[in-house]
Amino acid sequence: MLPIADRFDSAYDGCDVLYGRGRAADLEDYLADRGIHGALVVCGSNVGANDALMDPIREGLGDRHAGTFDGTTPEKRAETAFDLLEAASTADADALVAVGGGSSLDVARQASVLAADGRDLPTLEAEAREGSIESPTTDPAFPVVAIPTTFAGADLSAGGSLEVLSADASPTGQPITVSGSAMPVADLLDPDLFETTPRSVLAGSAMNGFDKGIETVYARDASPVSDATAVHGIRLLSGSLPVVAGDHAGDTAAAMDRAVAGTLLVQIDRKISVVHAFGHGFARRYDVQQGAIHAVVVPHVLAYLFEEVEAGRRALAAGFGIDAEGRDDDAVAEAVVDAVAGVRDALPVPNRLRDVDVVREDDLPAIAEFIAEDPPMERAPAGIDASPERIEGVLRGAW
Repeated sequence: MLPIADRFDSAYDGCDVLYGRGRAADLEDYLADRGIHGALVVCGSNVGANDALMDPIREGLGDRHAGTFDGTTPEKRAETAFDLLEAASTADADALVAVGGGSSLDVARQASVLAADGRDLPTLEAEAREGSIESPTTDPAFPVVAIPTTFAGADLSAGGSLEVLSADASPTGQPITVSGSAMPVADLLDPDLFETTPRSVLAGSAMNGFDKGIETVYARDASPVSDATAVHGIRLLSGSLPVVAGDHAGDTAAAMDRAVAGTLLVQIDRKISVVHAFGHGFARRYDVQQGAIHAVVVPHVLAYLFEEVEAGRRALAAGFGIDAEGRDDDAVAEAVVDAVAGVRDALPVPNRLRDVDVVREDDLPAIAEFIAEDPPMERAPAGIDASPERIEGVLRGAW
């Protein structure tokens, strides 16, 4: 087992990465060094009520804690971002500290962009009724500090979209979203804080983050540099996720340290591709947790890719600790699929589409159409059959 540092600072794409147990205590000094006077904490109501999580953050912020906005929800609505901006104005905050999963991190980042963009909610809704929204291109108005507490891997990113019109209200029949670019100024990764998250929540996010590493390796534009972080991230996550979010016994503290570090690594130079396109296809039809869809489809997606192209199978084998020496390509592919399914099956997540409550079998053809046209499919390995008919076959295998 390769060791990892107990504590380290790094940087990625303009974001300061602060890793280590107890790093929440560094918040006030970090903000003071950057001339930030008041930070509004952004979270959901469950996170906000979790004192084991929030107390270290409030104490770490000290006099620079301007208040807490606990109104984010998994729906990630644009209305929430404008409510957040009103709360930030009332609190006289000059920074946002987003705590929790992808919803809170995305709402904080997009609120920061919308604050500088100048368009209000009615203006965005009017644009949406025309069928699309022009993305904000302004620099963020607030610096955002990300403090993730799940394994979704949504922290080290400039993205995240907010829904302006639901599918029912949209002229296109699909949700219309707004999304600007707002990289956090800091990503604080404190395993102590992850340990306050319920195991069921960790499990629900686990495959979403894990799959970022898998996809980076087989993506069309993969490189030795992106492979290096993805493969090491897979190595850390494949052994730790079943302990901290599943049913495997082990040293949970050491496993949590490795899971948090692995979640960081699979985000560096990540290249989301086919699995995320599958997840997006279901999101365009249902209000469904992406981690559940990823958990079901990833072994089937890998088997589909391996049937048609090399898809980085030997690099993935290295990540899972599979000895590929002397094995032919088919045997390596089978071992990788089995290893991915083994991690998934150690977690309390679904393994068939029919077990995801909202999913209906007669929707699979339409979902296959959505997947085929989803932007991340552009990163699919060259030479695969990415037709809706072929994708529908993969979905039926996962049914």
